[in-house]
Amino acid sequence: MIRKAKIADVVEIQALLRDFANEGKLLARSLNELYTCLRDSHVFVDQETGRLVGCCSLHIVWDNLAEIRSLAVLDSHHRRGIGRKLVQACIEEATELGIGKIFTLTYEIGFFERLGFHLVDKNMFPHKVWVDCLNCPKFPNCDESALVLDLPGSA
Repeated sequence: MIRKAKIADVVEIQALLRDFANEGKLLARSLNELYTCLRDSHVFVDQETGRLVGCCSLHIVWDNLAEIRSLAVLDSHHRRGIGRKLVQACIEEATELGIGKIFTLTYEIGFFERLGFHLVDKNMFPHKVWVDCLNCPKFPNCDESALVLDLPGSA
């Protein structure tokens, strides 16, 4: 079941993201940032156990640009379509908000290409570079790829 994140989810979200950050797969997020950006986040809750097993955020960057970030699904729940459903929930929200373009920085190029994203030069995102990337331990030698999805009705 996908739903918007709640205050009670924040510690679990941080733990999930921390595990992936420790593997170098994404940026860790502080509790402060997670609380501040809580409304950006969707979570997937396992119906049988009630456990939070995945999360993903839609972060608005500018008037016509948003970022898919902090996508993580427990290893035990991979290959069940959870990541795809979380990203689709973010895409639907972006469409409802009238956002024309979504981007992501990722190592999972094929996953996002199957969802309609296409590779672009990551240097086209100056706001992104100066906000999140400065806090990344890999900065300035980022090895992630940038992908973009143009939403219906966008120029």
